Amino acid sequence: MIKKVNKNEVRQKRHQRIRNKISGTASRPRMAVYRSLNNIYVQLIDDTVGHTLVAASTQDKDLASALESATKTEAAKLVGAKAAKIALEKGITEAVFDRGGYLYHGRVAALAEGAREAGLKL
Repeated sequence: MIKKVNKNEVRQKRHQRIRNKISGTASRPRMAVYRSLNNIYVQLIDDTVGHTLVAASTQDKDLASALESATKTEAAKLVGAKAAKIALEKGITEAVFDRGGYLYHGRVAALAEGAREAGLKL
């Protein structure tokens, strides 16, 4: 009998392989991405103490007006730029990019590009 492949389980295994190799610190936190069907979320995490330093998503109230007519890829770019802006205000200039097991393409790549354009070094 053929079993249906659970794409989320495959992604989580891929993410775990990535997480075994990268880790965030206070000076260079991990920029973790989660992509749902309709939204995208990003956190800058200090893994040494397990704290989230910065968080942004498409559900943030201050981005609501800008996201009304934006595509999901454009929205991801805006979220990346917002996260980078908040990080720079907190004195964070560098981050380790954790794509969460997703392919570096589309919304995930747009988020990283938006963060780089806003001044965060990935």
